[in-house]
Formats: sequence, structure tokens, C-alpha cells
Amino acid sequence: MVVDRGNKAVPPTDQSSMGLRQRDAIVPRASRYTGNALDEQNISRLIERLEAFRVMAVGYLSSPDILYQLAIILIAVVAGWFIGGLVEKRLEGLVRRIHGMRDVLRVLAAFLRRMRWFFIALFLGLAYIATRIAVWPESNYLIYSSMLLSAAWVVISATSRIIRRRTFAKLFALIAWGYVAAVLLGITDDIRTILDGALLPVVDISLWKIITAIVSVGLLLWIALKLGTILDSRIQTVDDLTPSLRVLLGKITRISLMIFAVLLGMQLLNINLTALTVLSGAVGVGIGFGLQKVVSNFISGIIILMDQSIKPGDTITLGETFGWIRELRARFVSVITRDGREYLIPNEDFITTQVVNWSFSNKYVRLDVPFGVSYESDPHEVIRLSKEAASAIERVDSTFHPPVCWMTEFGDSSINFLLRFWIDDPQKGLTNIRGTVMLALWDTFKEHGINIPFPHREVIMRTPVDVQIDSKET
Repeated sequence: MVVDRGNKAVPPTDQSSMGLRQRDAIVPRASRYTGNALDEQNISRLIERLEAFRVMAVGYLSSPDILYQLAIILIAVVAGWFIGGLVEKRLEGLVRRIHGMRDVLRVLAAFLRRMRWFFIALFLGLAYIATRIAVWPESNYLIYSSMLLSAAWVVISATSRIIRRRTFAKLFALIAWGYVAAVLLGITDDIRTILDGALLPVVDISLWKIITAIVSVGLLLWIALKLGTILDSRIQTVDDLTPSLRVLLGKITRISLMIFAVLLGMQLLNINLTALTVLSGAVGVGIGFGLQKVVSNFISGIIILMDQSIKPGDTITLGETFGWIRELRARFVSVITRDGREYLIPNEDFITTQVVNWSFSNKYVRLDVPFGVSYESDPHEVIRLSKEAASAIERVDSTFHPPVCWMTEFGDSSINFLLRFWIDDPQKGLTNIRGTVMLALWDTFKEHGINIPFPHREVIMRTPVDVQIDSKET
């Protein structure tokens, strides 16, 4: 923007610097403070500075040019909010017709939700151009700043959509926009000086270093987590590695990247790690007492992955829990049962208690089905028919481990047999395959006239019993 100052062109940047020099002429800058801590003298100077700002703000807002700019900004905001809402409703119907492009829909939805702010920035930009051409009001720096702030909010809030969690996305957007606003207002040095002068008495670190460390380390950790997720997904696709080794390498990669991100953040900020001795000692005591179970589960998870005692896809029995392992985590193991329940079992339980791994060395599991037939049946025929009935079932392995049947005993009312067969998919259930085999035996025996007896009991009365029939009942 070029403003006519008595036949002299002054760009907006010079106008801003002129305002800053005028403000510095009223009150000394915060960088002139002496001392590292916020003592009484610095506090009194800060109060004086705030009072000077108040007086300057009252005089600033009483200027006619400022009032004109505020009126123009209000009109642009109202018009942009109203028209943006109408356009958003129109475009939403068109966007809903797009199918099969999830990433494109996500970007379009992010910009649709900010359509009002887009039109506000647009109208403020048009107002800035119009006031620049008309050279009225004489100063339009407030319109210029409002346009930049609104445009920055549109870009930052839309960019924050790459963060999955809404809370962190909103926090990132507010912090980034606040920094942009501080740069436009020219108060970044003042804020840094005030925060740099506030020291924590225990660790002797300023608030500015703490804030910058949190932001920097948080950003590096987010990048490390994203990179770790990408590398982990690539590792899981390597077929030459065992499932346990893939999980172990994925966890080591993520943990290494997180540790590297923390150390890199502290190194970039020149934070002396010896200043954190007291804090690290407190953390060590907390781990020794309050977090011992967490650490125990974490170490147990590393041991499980290294000895490969269990791996994703294994069918296990732990206590009364029977199911297959879905995922190995740093603290627990996810086990899904046949009824759809998902148990999160701590890693320590797999180290300290007995675990039945149905598929540790191989995937084959043998099942037994006992049954009995009447004494009138031919045992040789019963053995042949029972093996044929079991072999005809799809889940029963009849190639490498064919079913076998043995006669076990002569019972009170039946000849007892034991049918043994193998399956290679225990995760699909054990009770259901037993029931299927028993139904196949029932159908086969019925077809060939083989009876399955039930116990008979004879009652012998040693003394005669008189049975009287009441004539009324007859």
C-alpha cells in the first residue's frame, strides 16, 4: 500500500515501523530490562508500560481513520460471514456427489468448513485494494493487518486438518495463528524478553525455553511417530521376517525415533541436560515405585518378542481365556475369543503364568470324540465308518494326519470307541468342529443301522408289592 503523506509515499512496512518507533519513544522496550528474574523493579516497569499502552490505545482508537477502518472491517466480516454460509450450503451438495476419493473429500471438507473465513479474508482484501486506490481513509494499515490475520487463519486451520486428533489440531492452529499475530503486531521480542526473564527456581530454566522446548520436541515427536508408522507398515510387508520379528523391529524403530527426536530437540535448544538431574531423579523414583508394573509389562513385551513364544495369529489358552492373538502392544497383548470379546492381557501374565500355545511349533491340533455303539454292532465296521465320516468333513485333515479310531473298552451297555482327528485352523473354533464330527457319526450310523445305546436299569423288588387300583379313578 502507498499512502500519500504530503506528496510523500510511505509503504505499509514503513508505516508499521513508524508506529513502533512512536511506541518506543513513549515507553522503553522490554529488552532494556536488567536482570534475569522478574524482580520488583521489572514488575513496576511492566505496569508503567501497560499504562502507557492503555493511554496510547485510547488515543489510537479515537482517531477518525481508525474508526473508518473499524467500520469497513465490520462490514466485510458481516458480509463475508453471510455470503460464506450460503456458498458453503451450495457447495456441500456438490461435494457429497463425489465418491471413491477419500483424500480429495477430506481436503474439500476442510476448506468448506472455513468458507466463511475465506470470504471474510476476500472482502478484506477487496477493501484494502479499494482504500489503496481511493487513498481514503488516509491510513489503512488496520485493514491490511486484519486481511493478513484472517487469511493466515484460513490457511493454518485448513493445514491443521492433517493432524488426526481434533484437540491437538485446534491447539496447533491457535498457537500458529497467535505467533503470526504477534509477528504482525511486532511484539514477539517483547513476549520473548518477558518469558526469558521468568525462571523456574528448581531447574533454573526460563519459561521461554520451556515453551520452545515443548513446541519443538512436540513437533519432532509428531514427525517421529508419523515416520515410525510409515516404516512399521513397510516392515510388516516383508514376508522374509517372522511375525514376531516384524513386530519387534517395528517397536524398536518407533522407540528409537522418539528418543532421537527428544534428544535432537534439546540439542537444538541448547538445553543443558545436567539441569534436569533433579527431575530425572524424581522420575526414577516414580518408576521404581509407581510405574514398576508399567515397566515390567514393557520389558515382558520385549522378552516375548525376542523369544518368539507367542506371535500374532497364534491360538492360545490363558486361564479360562481361549482365543487367537490379534496384536502385540508395548503393555498388553490383544486376544480375541470366539464370542467376539477382545481381552487386553498384560504382557507380564505371559511370562509368569502357564500359557497353552496351540500353534507354537506348528498349526495342527488334535481333537478327540468319544462315543459308544450297541453290542449288536460289528466293531470293525464301526471303526471304518467313523473314519470315513470324519474324513469327509472339510476342516478335518485327511491327507497328512488322517483320522484314527480305537476301541477303548467294553462298557456296561455299549462298546466304547475314541475317534481322533487333526485340524489346522484352531482359531475357527474347537467346539463347532467337534459338533460337526458327532453329527456326521450320527448320520452315518443311522444310515447303516448301527444303534447308539443308552443305559437301561432294572429294578428287582425282593418283597411282593400289592398294587391297588382305585375304582373311582378308573
